[in-house]
Amino acid sequence: MSYDLIVVGGGPAGYVAAIRAAQLGKKVACVEKERAGGTCLNWGCIPTKSLLRNAELYSLLTHHAGDFGLSFDKLAFDWGKVISRSRDVSDKNAAGIEFLFKKHKIDYIRAEATVDKPGAVIAKSADGKTQTLAAPRVMIATGVTSRPLPGLAFNGKTVISSREAMVLKPQPKSMIIIGAGAIGIEFAYFFNSFGTKVTVVEMMPNILPVEDTEISQTLEKALTKQGIKIFTNTKTTKTEAGETGVKVTVEGKSTETLEAEVCLVAIGVQPLLPGGKMKLDLTERGYIKTDANYQTSTPGIYAAGDIIGPPWLAHVASYEAIQAVNGMFGAAKPKKVTIFPGCTYCQPQVASVGLTERAAKEQGIQYKVGKFPYMASGKARAVGETDGFVKLIIGETHGEILGAHIIGAEATELIAELGLAITLEATADEIDATIHAHPTLSEMVHEAAEQAYGHAIHI
Repeated sequence: MSYDLIVVGGGPAGYVAAIRAAQLGKKVACVEKERAGGTCLNWGCIPTKSLLRNAELYSLLTHHAGDFGLSFDKLAFDWGKVISRSRDVSDKNAAGIEFLFKKHKIDYIRAEATVDKPGAVIAKSADGKTQTLAAPRVMIATGVTSRPLPGLAFNGKTVISSREAMVLKPQPKSMIIIGAGAIGIEFAYFFNSFGTKVTVVEMMPNILPVEDTEISQTLEKALTKQGIKIFTNTKTTKTEAGETGVKVTVEGKSTETLEAEVCLVAIGVQPLLPGGKMKLDLTERGYIKTDANYQTSTPGIYAAGDIIGPPWLAHVASYEAIQAVNGMFGAAKPKKVTIFPGCTYCQPQVASVGLTERAAKEQGIQYKVGKFPYMASGKARAVGETDGFVKLIIGETHGEILGAHIIGAEATELIAELGLAITLEATADEIDATIHAHPTLSEMVHEAAEQAYGHAIHI
């Protein structure tokens, strides 16, 4: 079989690359070992948001039903249905990608891909049958997989990765989570909401270490109040996994041995390179090196998404895939990722884009901070979500938006406006001059811009 482009991997980089190439009139094949959508749709972004929605609703009704005039004789949950709902959501999304493949006449091949040389991909299906696909251009979008903690191998039962955490049955009574990035924190919120005793261990000074320090510290207080025990500035020094549980010795302010039924290791990811004899230049951490056109060290072989390194985000992967395809077929000059949002979907939500205040200080940039609390928002009060704030980092000289950081309800939706503002080099004055609908949570962005200059009306 001969194509214009063969894409290896069907995740947010792979399927998007395939569809974009088809839109340009190219004959495309996408080879995916498991199912269209990759980790994001099947074992990551989408099913976790389903689980988190369940947790949010259960937590809201458990702790705040009375605030809304609601009462229950007995509120209960069915753990099996909580898990099965998330799998159903994933299945429907994956089916949606498969429909798009058909719509765009893309050959979707369920097989394991091997790349031995430029211009050819060997696809081996589950039944052992192989076929050789040919194309002058091959894009590798194989993504990443969970990284184990040295000395504590995944066993799928008492030591698990995020993949097993999504389908864990029965619900554990206790859990240790090593790593307090977005994945670790989201699962901490989820399991804690349903009554699992959760302990989080993070070696950095704050949870969500990449976020603005003030945001991280505010979230830690909120999660601690919810009942999650959090150790920061704490190293894991010894681990022991058995058939019925784990023991983890940690060293921080003091040395303690923690015990739980399950340990979720969420310390990061590692590259998932395709099989085959093809030798490509890699970074020190094993990711594929690419040039400005997303081409690897071998002409005709391209790469995009998580496999080329951080940030490991689905929306970044999709952006890179479109840029790579546009470039390889001459549709547009490809761009590299610069500004991108980061989101964590616990409650309260966290979202950010651009520079943190910490980074602005380190770079010696003169800046102002505009900040507005949810407590002062009429809409936030109306919906019963008054925890959190919007924080803008604004250039002192020109008034441009350098960074934005939000913690609170719907933070992950509110951040889009600020990403656009940074892309367009908008100023705080221009946000101030933009009328925001009332009552909305987005008014807080408007007021934060005003507050930087002492003009906010509602505080």
